[in-house]
Order: sequence, then structure tokens, then C-alpha cells
Amino acid sequence: MRWEALFADLEAELAAAEAAELAGEVADRTRSALAQTRLADRLRAAQGAELELVLLGGLRVRGRLAASGPDWSLIAESSGAELLVPHEALASVAGAGTLGESSASVVDSRLDFASALRGIARRRAGVRVRLLDGTESAGTIDRVGADALDLALHPEGEARRRGAVRQVVIVPLKSLGSVRAD
Repeated sequence: MRWEALFADLEAELAAAEAAELAGEVADRTRSALAQTRLADRLRAAQGAELELVLLGGLRVRGRLAASGPDWSLIAESSGAELLVPHEALASVAGAGTLGESSASVVDSRLDFASALRGIARRRAGVRVRLLDGTESAGTIDRVGADALDLALHPEGEARRRGAVRQVVIVPLKSLGSVRAD
């Protein structure tokens, strides 16, 4: 018996077993990390990418992902318009690519959809709201509560004036497909 050959074989077997164990451990850790990845993380990592969003109800939105938060994305369309889209309204997203690294600042993680809408309301900007059923309305967001907003309906392009407001409607946030600020 050649001792050198025996030891070489044993070393090779040990190295192969260690490599297999390491590969298994890496695969387990990868699966574990993937299981904890949220949609918001995926979209934050895709910032700047050209996306196609399909919303519940079938509306398709195409544009560059300009920003995203914990439950919303801001899409810059080629026309220059920007759409605020709640993640609850998404049926699918194409173009985000594979998993990437992203990090959310404390502000990013706290600036939820309702907070973004409150910012629009504070600026008294005119908006075009599209609901998940395809209905569209133009007006100004008066207030935003925990789960609904008040939308003062008035002609698009006009400032919110008492005489221009036709009606104020309550819109549940869960029914919003997108909000386009004028």
C-alpha cells in the first residue's frame, strides 16, 4: 500500500465534502434571504430602470422608475408626466431585473403612500386620479386620512376654487390605481 496515495485520496474526499457542505450552506442562506425580500426592496433596487406596470383592472403604465417608497412607486412617463402608483394596485412589474442590492433610508421607509398623498394635498396641486376600475377624475386632494382621501372634483387645469368645485368625493386608498399631479 502506498501511504501517499491513500492520504491524497482522503484529502480529496474531505475537500469535496467541505465544498458540498459550503455550497449547501450558501444555497440555504440565499433562499432565506430571498424569502425575506419584499416588493419594495426589489423596486428600490430597480430605481432608474424602464418598467412596465400592469395594474389590477388591466391598465398598463410604462416609464422610468423615478423613486419608490415602502408601498408606492413614482413612474416618469416619456410624456414627462409622473404617476404615483400604490403597490397594492400592482398586478405585475416587468423590467425590474434580477435581485439587486438596495438600501432604504429611514425617511424612505417611513414615507408611505398616504404620506406622499398628503404632500400633494399640502401643495394644492391639481391631480388626475385613476381608480382600479378604470374611472378617472380630475380635481384637488383636500385631505388624506388613514384609509381614504377627499377629492374636490373640478375641471382639469383649473385651480380649486369654491365656484369650480362640482362635488367632493371620498376615495378609499385601496381603490386608487394611480395619481398624476398636474
